[in-house]
Amino acid sequence: MIEIKNLSKQFNTADGKVEALKNVSISIPDGDIFGIIGMSGAGKSTLVRCINMLERPTDGTVEINGVNFCELSERDLRNVRRDITMIFQGFNLLMQRNCLKNVCFPLELAGKSKAEAKKRALELLDIVGLGDKAKAYPAQLSGGQQQRVAIARALATDPKVLLCDEATSALDPTTTNSILELIRSINEKLGITVIIITHQMSVVESICKHVAILDHGEVAEQGEVTEVFSHPSSEAARRLVFPEGNFDSPIVGETGQRFIRVIFNGAKATGSPLIAKMAVEKGIEANIAYASTKSIGGRAYGSMLLGVTDDDGVVNTAIQYLTDMPDVLAEEVAVNV
Repeated sequence: MIEIKNLSKQFNTADGKVEALKNVSISIPDGDIFGIIGMSGAGKSTLVRCINMLERPTDGTVEINGVNFCELSERDLRNVRRDITMIFQGFNLLMQRNCLKNVCFPLELAGKSKAEAKKRALELLDIVGLGDKAKAYPAQLSGGQQQRVAIARALATDPKVLLCDEATSALDPTTTNSILELIRSINEKLGITVIIITHQMSVVESICKHVAILDHGEVAEQGEVTEVFSHPSSEAARRLVFPEGNFDSPIVGETGQRFIRVIFNGAKATGSPLIAKMAVEKGIEANIAYASTKSIGGRAYGSMLLGVTDDDGVVNTAIQYLTDMPDVLAEEVAVNV
C-alpha cells in the first residue's frame, strides 16, 4: 500500500515561493494501476518525484508498505529505490550501449555478476517482446521499441512499484496502445503496482483502475475510473471529461423544441444505435444537439443532449423509453428561448 498523506511541496524562485503541491492525500492499493491526471502545471511530475524522494516534500509523508520514505537517509533511499523504478517520456536509454547492456546496467550496479545480469536481461527482453534486439542500439529502434527496452530495464531489479511519467506522450496512438497493453500484462503477471502520470484521458480510460485528478497542485477528485469519469463532481474533472463544455451552462433552443439530457452510466456498449432504435420503435425523431460519450471496459459513459418536438406525449414517451434501458438516465432540461 502506498499512502501519500497531506503532502506539500514548495519551490523557491526569483519571484518568491511556488506551491507545486498542496496537502495531497492519496491511497494506492498494492497491485493497482493508478492514474494521476491533470492539465499542464497541475503538479503531476512533482508528485511522482516526491513518491520516490527525488524531490523531498516540504510537508507531509509518503509511506510504502508502512515505511515512511521521508525519514530515510540518502543511503537508505538508494537501497529502497530498487523497489520503485521509473520510465519516462524520453526513454533515457544509454545510447552507447546496446539493448542487452542497457538492461544489464542496473543489475551490474546491484552487484550481479556479468553472467547473472546477462541471463536476467535476456529474459526481460523476451518479456517485453524484444528478444531478437539484444545487440541493437537505441538509435536503431523505433520509439515504441526504445520504451520497451526502458521497461525491461525498469523491471531488472524486480521492483514492487513502477512509476510511468508521461511514458506514452511521445508515441503515436498505435504504439501507445501496445505499450499500455504491455504494462497491463506486466501488472497482471508480476503483481507490480503501477502509477501512471499523464495528461491523456485515453490512457487513464484504457488501463487504470483508479484515478486522482490534480488541479493547481491539489487533488480535485479521486476514486474508481468508471465512477469519476461517469459522474465528475469537480470542475477540474468536468473539464477533462467534457472538454467541449458541460451541461451546467444554460441551454438555448428554438420555439417548438424541448431537450432531454441522457446520461450513460456504464450502459453496455453495443453496435445498435439507441436514438435510431427509438425512432423506429416509438416513431420519435430526436436531434443530437450535443454528445460526449466514451467506452470504458466495453461500457458507455458520458452524456448526450437530444432535441425533440415540443409535445408532452413525445417527451414523456422518449424519457420512458430511454430510462428503460439498463444504466441509462434521462430527464428533461430547461431551455432558454
